[in-house]
Amino acid sequence: MRVALIGAGYFGQFHIDAWRRMEGAELVALVDPDTSKAVEGVPHFADAVEMAEVIKPDIIDIASPPTTHLALITALAPHCKNLICQKPFCNDLAQAEQALAAAGDSRIIVHENIRNQPWYAEAVKLVNDGAVGVPYQASFRMRPGDGQGPDAYLARQPYFQKMPKFLVHETAIHWIDLFRAMFGEPDGVYADLRRLNPAIAGEDAGVILLDYADGRRAIYDGNRLVDHIAEDRRRSMGDFLVEGDAGVLRVDGEGRIWLRTFGSNDEREHPFAWEARNFGGDCVYLSCAQYLEAFRSAAPHPTEARAYLRNIRIENAVYESAEARRRMALSD
Repeated sequence: MRVALIGAGYFGQFHIDAWRRMEGAELVALVDPDTSKAVEGVPHFADAVEMAEVIKPDIIDIASPPTTHLALITALAPHCKNLICQKPFCNDLAQAEQALAAAGDSRIIVHENIRNQPWYAEAVKLVNDGAVGVPYQASFRMRPGDGQGPDAYLARQPYFQKMPKFLVHETAIHWIDLFRAMFGEPDGVYADLRRLNPAIAGEDAGVILLDYADGRRAIYDGNRLVDHIAEDRRRSMGDFLVEGDAGVLRVDGEGRIWLRTFGSNDEREHPFAWEARNFGGDCVYLSCAQYLEAFRSAAPHPTEARAYLRNIRIENAVYESAEARRRMALSD
């Protein structure tokens, strides 16, 4: 399938690499106003609609900032039936719903890659297969250590500094999605959010607690100013733990999975295959491969835009909870 990519910034480079080595796909166009980001052998455009009219790609992959998503989807849906959109999916829920309506018969899959990082995908499988018995709770301590000082984020994704809603909208949404993949739909949420670095507009630390009807809990504890033990602190972004009646599963900063049975003091490493390539164990490639197969086979995908709206509704409840300082019920 012929793929056009919109956006060649920091994260767009991972998309370029993925599509150029993807079996069954060909990167046939790149759209970015910065011509210095042109890729040899790939036609470069400054205008997305012009590209779509000239190239007529089978898939358009939108990897530009969220402020551009609604306009791009609205303009491109008449020209392409298969769209991929990076998260955050638009600026807010209202825009995401507008984008879905504007897409019409075109299909949108949200590029949500944390659930496809090899260690988290394997952790979901292990938990579903009973590795910890009946789960009591999952928790994630996000500690990338990239958020201190006036230059925070400028070298990689400078627009982070200007986002009025940052930690949850841009980052924690990944783990909201991961918790849903592991535990299903939560019943309620409580959140406490803080802005610690005065150089940025939005929140950069906070705790989110999701509760479930059967008593399980999922906890996201994020602080972008402090770090954790890892050679590459952006690999797993922190430490992940799932605790159950039969044992504990732990993902460390190196992406290794450790299992410990209840009553034992001994952890054993769980071997699984993954490649230390690009961002997050090559998760962009792994995600794009899934989307390609979903488009090719017309099979549903769990991060289809309509299903992904649930993540954004939970995100809204997180911000409402932090503002009201109370638990928010999550209804369908």
